[in-house]
Amino acid sequence: MVLESLSLYLLIALGAAVAGFVQGLSGFAFGLVSMSIWAWTVDPKLAAVLATFGALTGQLIAAFSQKRSFDKGLLLPFVVGGLVGVPLGVWLLPRLDVAVFKACLGALLVIWCPAMLMARNLPRVTAGGRVADAVAGLAGGVCSGVGGFAGAIPTLWCTLRRMDKDAQRAVIQNFNLAMLTVAFALHLGTGNVGMSMLPLLAIVAGCVLVPVLLGARLYVGISDAAFRQIVLGLLTVSGVMLLGSSVPVLLQR
Repeated sequence: MVLESLSLYLLIALGAAVAGFVQGLSGFAFGLVSMSIWAWTVDPKLAAVLATFGALTGQLIAAFSQKRSFDKGLLLPFVVGGLVGVPLGVWLLPRLDVAVFKACLGALLVIWCPAMLMARNLPRVTAGGRVADAVAGLAGGVCSGVGGFAGAIPTLWCTLRRMDKDAQRAVIQNFNLAMLTVAFALHLGTGNVGMSMLPLLAIVAGCVLVPVLLGARLYVGISDAAFRQIVLGLLTVSGVMLLGSSVPVLLQR
């Protein structure tokens, strides 16, 4: 029993550290990376809470340590759309075929992101203005409410907008911070966070701190082109994972 508890603690620490580094570098993807490490051993409900808390902790560390200015006007439509989308996603969750939803989103990411990676002169999307940005935020909020992956669609949209890496990072980090705050508040409000989780939450918080800062330091030295490749690569991996978790369920029906 002691060995099982110790192995659980070590696994959670490893997942938090690796995911924290990736989040510090890219500005998102904590849940993607941590869940890929925790999914086979950690209870799904526990993993969801830990991933939300770890991602929120990482975003708070980034917010307080970097303190870079950002365009509030650019961010606002994403956040407004996202805040509408989160409760909509929570409402849809019991009414939606989650496996089909994940498969569709995964297929989109797996097809579109590699195509963007291979396209050297991809045209910049300028249509839609703030309304289109709000729709991207709404989609991210719905995805957050349904499955906890808020950043995928807004990140893809910012890449299509061809934002420079600092502007894109600022939008995604602050958007995710808002969505994660709402999501974790919902976990608290629904009783998903119990006293027995406190040691595990403490491990996640402790193991995220240094890797997030290391990832953020590495981010400073990379070019816009390299950052775009990293983001699209992570989104492709996210799509593969979504397909990997949904297709077997669909095939068993």
